[in-house]
Amino acid sequence: MDNITMKNNADHLILMALHEDISSEDVSTNSVVRKKTYGSAQLLCKENGIIAGLDVFKRVFELLDDDIRMETSVSDGDMIKNGQLIATIIGDVKAILSGERTALNFLQRMSGIATYTKNMSDILKNSKTKLLDTRKTTPNMRIFEKYAVRTGGGYNHRYNLSDGVMLKDNHINAAGGVANAIKMAKEYAPFIRKIEVEVENLKMLQEALEAGADIIMLDNMSEEDMKTAVEMVKGKAETECSGNVTAENLKKLVDIGVDYISSGALTHSAPILDLSLKNLKLL
Repeated sequence: MDNITMKNNADHLILMALHEDISSEDVSTNSVVRKKTYGSAQLLCKENGIIAGLDVFKRVFELLDDDIRMETSVSDGDMIKNGQLIATIIGDVKAILSGERTALNFLQRMSGIATYTKNMSDILKNSKTKLLDTRKTTPNMRIFEKYAVRTGGGYNHRYNLSDGVMLKDNHINAAGGVANAIKMAKEYAPFIRKIEVEVENLKMLQEALEAGADIIMLDNMSEEDMKTAVEMVKGKAETECSGNVTAENLKKLVDIGVDYISSGALTHSAPILDLSLKNLKLL
């Protein structure tokens, strides 16, 4: 994560996480460390996976100690192995002890998402189809989780509601139909914004095409209907499929020929990657 993005968009979220864990003081650390003492601790990998979030991990400690240093020979996106030394954190022992859990929470979560995404995106190799995430992210963790998706080889869908027009079933109901929803969106949204519309059947698809939608999301359609839908679109718009996307059915969806496959599971179902901070020693 670049430095400007970190300071402008991530620092306050990291501080919120630290405030959650240290509401007044770290009683345990302050009990055993009475004065500023320098030390180091090792970040160890406990299972194979993709590392993501090393800058965020380091930033947690930097917000507690300006002089913190991190030595590492790996970078985000690298495959790491069980038992591997990932990094060494060097600085104020109080900062290391107080920031340990928060730093690991970010890194384990982000690395888990990157690993899960890598396993999914590998299925799409040698195809035109791109794997997208969704807005089904943990509250206040979106910037970190979407970064992790990119690190794992996936792509980001819109970041938030301000990013683009996406007309889902309830928007369509509120507008009184597919065609009117698209018409109203074209009237209101800036012309540079693409308009995506979610359709559940071929009738809705035809309406969306006639109204000039830029992207068609085929939501929870049968395999047979999706094949027909892709034929109906034929370059008139981009196609995206969504709904119950798993590693098991991903290959079938790719073979249908859609442009994008979006999966909420990338962020809401990825397990953490097991990492730990061990072997603290005084310097």
